[in-house]
Amino acid sequence: MRNLAHWRLRTRTLELGRRTLVMGVVNITPDSFSDGGSFLDPEAALIRCMQCLDEGADILDLGAESTRPGSRAGGEDVLVHAEEEQARLLPVLEGVLKALPHAVVSVDTYKAATARAALKAGAEIVNDVSGFKWDPGVAEVCAEYGAGVVLSHTRGRPEAWRGQPQLDPDALLATVSDGLAASLAAAQAAGIAPEQIVLDPGYGFGKRLSENYVLLNRQAELLSLGRPLLAGVSRKSFLGHTLAPLFDGQDAPGDARENASLAAMTAAVLHGASIVRVHAVRPAVEAARIADAIHAGGLAIQDAPATKK
Repeated sequence: MRNLAHWRLRTRTLELGRRTLVMGVVNITPDSFSDGGSFLDPEAALIRCMQCLDEGADILDLGAESTRPGSRAGGEDVLVHAEEEQARLLPVLEGVLKALPHAVVSVDTYKAATARAALKAGAEIVNDVSGFKWDPGVAEVCAEYGAGVVLSHTRGRPEAWRGQPQLDPDALLATVSDGLAASLAAAQAAGIAPEQIVLDPGYGFGKRLSENYVLLNRQAELLSLGRPLLAGVSRKSFLGHTLAPLFDGQDAPGDARENASLAAMTAAVLHGASIVRVHAVRPAVEAARIADAIHAGGLAIQDAPATKK
């Protein structure tokens, strides 16, 4: 379902499609929905980065501002300004690259100033959840540095996500596809080559709970846009909502969504994702290996030699 492709980053190129790449998330924030500020301290964040890499992460994705539903990210009265975002982010980024100069680091930001500072410090990728819509200057910075980019589809701003009208399946797919196509056009207008771009459907970003399942089921249709896909379903609210009957009618908390995250992640791989963005790296690496073997029709599995007794 997915084709081999190459993703051109700032200083190197990654092959996509032969196996699923795992992007480990480290949130350097006090208010992340998934880890509750566990890694706001730079030393704790750096330890977590090393753990992710030891567990098999191909890419680290560092974020220093929460874009959870209801936040003011992307608005004029944003709570986390670029200076504060960089103060959280840069010590961790620099610490990772000092310890492991060849690590591939992505920065989750929609601010041009932060993207520039991170790329100057050695980041390879800018992961813009707004798809270059909240700060168009990010596209110019990425073009200047030759960075790899992840362009996500986001429907509205986080503070309005819970009130989005429900869309029927065809309208939903058209909305996501058209939004990603617009981001692609903005990237190319800024001088970013298609080979630098990966697309993210934006699970949970302005989608109603059930819409995420529609999108996951039809995700492969987005491959018609011509670029590889990244799926970030880990610990998302729609998973917790689905698990509510198992938690006395209450949405499962973030730290209880890991098995559901693996199930959704595997579905995303089988529906064409080349990269998965996850919080728990080792289980995702193992699940991705199985999903890749299914993709290959079992050819990737070799029987172990019989053990003599």
